[in-house]
Amino acid sequence: MDAAELLRQAGRIVQEAGARLEDRDRAAQVRAKGPTDFVTAVDTEVQERIRARLQALDGTIQFMAEEKDNASIDPARPVWILDPVDGTTNLIHGFRHSAISLALAEGGRVRLGLVFDPFARELFVARRGGGAFCNGKPIHVSGAARLADSLCSVGTNPGRREEAGAAFARARRIYDRCHDIRRLGAASVELCYTACGRLDAYLEHGLKPWDYAAGWLILEEAGGRLTAWDGKTPSLAAASCAILATNGHIHEELLALV
Repeated sequence: MDAAELLRQAGRIVQEAGARLEDRDRAAQVRAKGPTDFVTAVDTEVQERIRARLQALDGTIQFMAEEKDNASIDPARPVWILDPVDGTTNLIHGFRHSAISLALAEGGRVRLGLVFDPFARELFVARRGGGAFCNGKPIHVSGAARLADSLCSVGTNPGRREEAGAAFARARRIYDRCHDIRRLGAASVELCYTACGRLDAYLEHGLKPWDYAAGWLILEEAGGRLTAWDGKTPSLAAASCAILATNGHIHEELLALV
């Protein structure tokens, strides 16, 4: 199956699974993995549903996901990377900013990226070299040339409360230099909002590959730039990463502040 058809089929799969995110009863069935880290019945059901559908498409492609053991994954071989519910805390509270994030990577590079927000009914997709789209229409990053003219999303990584002082000091530095800051609590959505120009930048530390893999490609295909906070290219093999995603124009300004 060629990449375009694989992207089309994967789009159907994530959209069909997205209806599960609107099941408030299942979202209320919560298990705590940590003080601020949760999994709901929706997470596990969406993950299993998508895993089964992807394996039926091509059983040779590996499957990495947030709610499973990924120790046996070989990053050199093709692998699906899934976050069944990006923004689980939002889902629990009925704060309607959660999404399904799915990427196909090979050799450490993302080839396909899909983010479906069922609450906004928006499907963001990208194929490497093929551009980025929202509901079939091309998207592009903003033209904001200065941080002073920008709207930025600054994540807090609630799982690392011991770093809160540094995180909020960082947010204050950025706040003092831009129009304003936002915090949606779903990395994939914030990356896509940067890709389509609703935000000019998004940054957060402690992100996992399933948080940013799909949004990374969507952003780049929309003309944006994503790096780690040291300016280097992130590794999908790393356990976590501090990510800076921008329209490209204000990237260096923000690197100096993080």
